[in-house]
Amino acid sequence: MPLSARELFARMIRCEAEGEGDNGMKAVATVVMNRVHVPYGEYMRVNQGDLRKVLLQPYQFTCAMETVYGEYNPQNIYNIPARQEDYDVADWALAGNKHFGVGECLWYYNPFQEGCSTYFPRTRTGVYYNRIVNHCFYSPTPLYAQT
Repeated sequence: MPLSARELFARMIRCEAEGEGDNGMKAVATVVMNRVHVPYGEYMRVNQGDLRKVLLQPYQFTCAMETVYGEYNPQNIYNIPARQEDYDVADWALAGNKHFGVGECLWYYNPFQEGCSTYFPRTRTGVYYNRIVNHCFYSPTPLYAQT
């Protein structure tokens, strides 16, 4: 039986932000929900407001990929079960709540270093907005609307 969208979301939150506490997990969850609700650009065109489609859109979240750079990725949403705290954050986000430090950001990544790049992804569709725990967050530039 396929996993529900809620289950996938809770697993994604854990996989992407485990160890970053409630603050980091809510920030990641907010970006996912921003992608669900963005009214323009690639995420609206491709996913049409569907959480499952956002979570499983190819090449978007490392945790949704079973292989990365041709190697098996053991840290993925299919191997990592959700805990109660992950469901709590998922339910919080599904209820319409947003992390105050994320705004309308559509991207995040962990640079595994101190600084954050000015733009992300390479297409310059996102510009640096804020850093929360280990992740850098990016809000859409006008270029995103053309995607």
